[in-house]
Amino acid sequence: MATPSEEWRLSDYSGFFELFDSARRIVVLTGAGVSTLSGIPDFRSSKGLYSSKFDHMSVEEILDIDFFNRHPDIFYNWAKGNWYILEEHEPNIIHRTLRRMEDVGKLSEGIFTQNIDNLHQKAGSKKVYELHGSLAKGYCPNCHSYHSYNEISRAVNSDRLPICSQCGNVIKPDIVFYGEGLDVTTLKRAEFAFQNADLALVLGSSLVVNPAASLPFIAARSKKHIVIVNRDRTYIDEYADYRFENLEEFFINLSGHIESVFKR
Repeated sequence: MATPSEEWRLSDYSGFFELFDSARRIVVLTGAGVSTLSGIPDFRSSKGLYSSKFDHMSVEEILDIDFFNRHPDIFYNWAKGNWYILEEHEPNIIHRTLRRMEDVGKLSEGIFTQNIDNLHQKAGSKKVYELHGSLAKGYCPNCHSYHSYNEISRAVNSDRLPICSQCGNVIKPDIVFYGEGLDVTTLKRAEFAFQNADLALVLGSSLVVNPAASLPFIAARSKKHIVIVNRDRTYIDEYADYRFENLEEFFINLSGHIESVFKR
């Protein structure tokens, strides 16, 4: 709950719109909360992916790279009902509004996402940088050939391991497992964007997984404007100009504001 000194920053749409309209370089960080409106569970909420066990194992254990290398069958058995059903999910108002921001020139620095569901691209956004990779493709760790989501999904949903057609090795989804490092080029691009944008929007992220969680602090350290939209508190809230708790409400308001400004 906001303290009295913080209440002025909480859900102040008029103040945020002034900041939004004046911003020339906007960067966005999206987390799992953004996709919950599309029916995709987040990780850490009471109903998130980490809230239940799978065959007596924690999901965090299953998402470790060493575990995947030893037991790809268990990983894909878990992922079958959780991740390889992306065709059942559509972009929501958040994805669509971010695409609209890009269309009207209000998202110059792009979207850096922790999500692996490809919904930003499905909504039509072009400047999307996937910090944790994507399920849209997989690759063979042995021969380094790439394989499509459809190819992998067909195998997984038929209770088969996805096998590389080139060398017969098990295909790995092109995501960052626990124990793996982020792509250096993408991370450097993100650090530069958050240092140089004049407004950073942090959307639906608990900001507990580094190094992605450190990106808003780069903006704070550079004395840039920050707006947080997340159900729960984050470590960066004290640096934010404004903080909102309801993503759907926020984007209904932002979408309406964008249309009122750019249809004049």
